[in-house]
Amino acid sequence: MTQTRFLSSCKKLLCVLYLWLSWMLKLNLVGLVVFAGFAVYLDAVVQEKFSGKRWTIPAKVYARPLELFTGQKLSKEDFLTELDALGYRREPIGNGPGTVDVIGNTVDLSTRGFQFYEGFEKAQPVRVRFSGDYVTELSFFDGLKLPVVRLEPLLIGGIYPKNLEDRILIKLDQAPPYLLNTLITVEDRDFYSHIGVSLKSIARAIWINASGGKMTQGGSTLTQQLVKNFYLTNKRSLNRKLTEVMMAMLLELHYSKQDILEAYLNEVFIGQDGQRAVHGFGLASQFFFGLPLSELKLHQVALLVGMVKGPSYYNPRRSQLRALERRNLVLDMLEQKCVATTEQVAAAKKMPLGVTTSGKLVNSSLSGFIDLVKRQVREDYRDEDLTKAGLRIFTSFDPILQMKAAASVNDTFKLLTGRKNADEVEAAMVVTSPETGEVQAMIGSRQASFAGFNRALDAVRPIGSLVKPAIYLTALEKPSKYTLTSWLSDDPLSVTGANGQVWTPQNFDHRSHGTVFLYQGLVNSYNISTSRLGLEVGVLNVLKTLRRLGISREFPVFPSMLLGAGAMTPIEVATMYQTIANGGFNTPMRGIRSVLTADSEPLKRYPFQAQQRFDAGSIYLIQSAMQRVMHEGTGRSVYSILPESLTLAGKTGTSNDSRDSWFAGFGQDVLAVVWLGYDDNRKTPFTGATGALQVWASFMRKAGPLPLSMSQPDNIVQAWIDPHTGQGSNAGCPGVVQIPYIRGSEPPTGTVCDSNKVHTNTDSVMDWVKGWMQ
Repeated sequence: MTQTRFLSSCKKLLCVLYLWLSWMLKLNLVGLVVFAGFAVYLDAVVQEKFSGKRWTIPAKVYARPLELFTGQKLSKEDFLTELDALGYRREPIGNGPGTVDVIGNTVDLSTRGFQFYEGFEKAQPVRVRFSGDYVTELSFFDGLKLPVVRLEPLLIGGIYPKNLEDRILIKLDQAPPYLLNTLITVEDRDFYSHIGVSLKSIARAIWINASGGKMTQGGSTLTQQLVKNFYLTNKRSLNRKLTEVMMAMLLELHYSKQDILEAYLNEVFIGQDGQRAVHGFGLASQFFFGLPLSELKLHQVALLVGMVKGPSYYNPRRSQLRALERRNLVLDMLEQKCVATTEQVAAAKKMPLGVTTSGKLVNSSLSGFIDLVKRQVREDYRDEDLTKAGLRIFTSFDPILQMKAAASVNDTFKLLTGRKNADEVEAAMVVTSPETGEVQAMIGSRQASFAGFNRALDAVRPIGSLVKPAIYLTALEKPSKYTLTSWLSDDPLSVTGANGQVWTPQNFDHRSHGTVFLYQGLVNSYNISTSRLGLEVGVLNVLKTLRRLGISREFPVFPSMLLGAGAMTPIEVATMYQTIANGGFNTPMRGIRSVLTADSEPLKRYPFQAQQRFDAGSIYLIQSAMQRVMHEGTGRSVYSILPESLTLAGKTGTSNDSRDSWFAGFGQDVLAVVWLGYDDNRKTPFTGATGALQVWASFMRKAGPLPLSMSQPDNIVQAWIDPHTGQGSNAGCPGVVQIPYIRGSEPPTGTVCDSNKVHTNTDSVMDWVKGWMQ
C-alpha cells in the first residue's frame, strides 16, 4: 500500500515537472520571439536614423565677407576690430590660419579658407598696409601684389527649430590634432576593439568605484554614450540600460568605427547657451573659445574633452578652478598614455583656460537684422528648410557699421540725459548702401539686446517733413513751371475740405515768411509754402511720386499728407530716400545675397536690381536742395561735429506735437534713417533736428562716409543768379551764386551787374541771405 502511494506520488511529481518544463519551454519560446522582435525593431530604429538625416540643423546666417583691395577706405582699427570678431589670434603667422601680427601700420595675417557661393577660397598669408583710413598695399609676404582678398564672413546668428538644438557639423579630417586620441584615452580606451560594450571597461569601473568607496568612473563606451544621446534619454533604469547595450551592439554591427566616432563628435552635449543646447565639438569650440575647431591647441582640446564628463559641473565660466583641475587631469592622462610628451603637457598646463567672456553664440543685439533676414528668406523657403536643413544664408550685414550704429544711439542718449522723459524714448535705425539697396545695419530697439518688437520694420509712424522732398521733386519734374529759384508764397493758408473742415498749416516758428525761393521752402522746412506747392502740383501727383520712390503703402488724398500725416516704417523711409540717393534708380531693400545648402552647394542668389524711375536731372536738383538743407537749413547743426568739407544730403522730420523725431540722409556710400519716439505716441522732447539728427550725425562721424559726389547729368546747366532777385547775372558780379537748372529753364544771363535789384519782400530776402551765410 505504501509502495503504491509512493509510486502514485512520483507520477504526480513527474507530471508537475513535465507540465512546468512544458510551460517554461513555451515561455522561453515566446520570450525568444519577443526578444527577437524587439531586436529587429531596435535594429530598424538604429539604421533608419543613423543612415538618414541624423540631425536637425538650423540655418546659419553670415555677415558680408570683408573684401580688401588697394585704395579701399578702411581704417586699421576697424580692420582689427573685425579680425577680433572673427576670432583671429594675435600670434606669429607661422602658427597657421586664423593668426594676425601687427607692426605699426602693417597687418600680417593668415586667412582661413572658406566655401563661398562662387567656390572655395583657400587660406593664404596676406600683408595689408594702411595709411590713415585707407588700404595702401595688399600683397603676399614676398611682395607679390594681390588685387583683392576676401576674408571669411562672420557668423551672426541662425534660424532655430523649436527644440533650440544647435551644432556645427564636422568631419573626422577636420578634427584638430590630439582630439580623437584624447577623447578615446579619457572616455573609451578600448574603443577600437570592443563591439559596442566593453566588459573590461565595466569591470575596471566597478573595481575603481569599489576601491574609492564612491562612483567616480562609468563603464559606458563611446558607442553607448552616443546611443544614449542620439536615441534615448538620461532616465536611469535597467530597461533603458539594457536597451542602450543592445542598440550599441547593433550600431557597431552596421557601421564603422569612423562613422560612430564622427557621429559622437557632432552629437555629444558640452554646454548650454541660454535656452540653446550646445551639441558637438564644432559648436563647443566656437562657444567657449570663439575659434573654429581646427584651430584648437592641446590645452583647449583637453578642456573640452574633460567637460564631457560633466558639462555643467566643469563649465569654466562657472568654476575656473574645477575646470582647470579637470583639464590638467586630462593632460596627465595623455602623458601617461604617451599621447603627448612630458614637455607638451607641461607647456599646456601653463596656458590659461582661454575661454571667451561672453559665452554667446548668437549676438542678441543683431536680432533686428536677423528678423529682416527671416522675413525675406521665408518668401522662398519653408520653415522646415530654415530650421532643419542647415542652409547657409549670406547677407549684406556689415558688423563694423552695426557696431557704430549701436554706439551712436547709446552715445547720443547719454548726451540727452536730463531731458524730460528722454530715458523712455525708443529708437530705430536703418543703414543701407545707396547704390545697391543692401541693408548693412539695423537697430530695432534702443535696447540692443531686445529681441521683441522690431521698430525698424514694424513701427508705422507719421513721417512729418520727410515727405517734403517728394513734393519738391514732383514740382521739379516740370522745369517749364518750377525751378529751384521759382518764387513761392509763404503767406498764411487755409483750405476747406469737402466735409467743411478747415485745414490751416502753420510753420514751426509760427511765422510766415512772405515770398521765398522754392528751394528755401525745403531747406528751412517751411510748412506753408510747401503746402501751397503741393496743392499746386496736386496731392494725388505727390502720392504717385511716393509710389515711384518705392512706397507701396496706400494713403488718402488729403492735404494733410503734404506735411507728413502719412505713416511709414523706418525701412520704408529708407526705400524712399534710397531712390533719391541712387540718382532716381529704385533698388528694393534686400538683406540677403545668396543661399547655400548644408553641403555648400549653391542654391539661390539674390542679385542687385534697379529700375530708373526719375530723370537724372530732376534728381540732381533735389539732391542739390537737400545738400543746402545740411549747410543752410534744418540740418546745419550736423557740421558742429562733422567737417564742412564733407558733402552730405538729408532732411529732418518732425510729426505733430513732436511725437516723432526723424532724420534721413546720405553720403556717397552710406544712407541712414533714424527714428526716435515713444511707443505709446506721447509727445517727445525732441524735434527732428534735436533728436534723430544728433544720432545720425554721431553715426556719420563714426562711419566716415565718402562725400556725396553727384555726376552732373547732360540736361543740367549751371547758371549765375543774383541771390536777391533770382534773375540771371554774370559770373564776375559781386555776390552772385551758381544754381543748377534743367537745360532751357535757366534764367537768361544778365548783361550788367545791378546791385540795386532787390525783391520787394524784405523778409524773404533777409531769410535767404541769413541762410546763405550759414
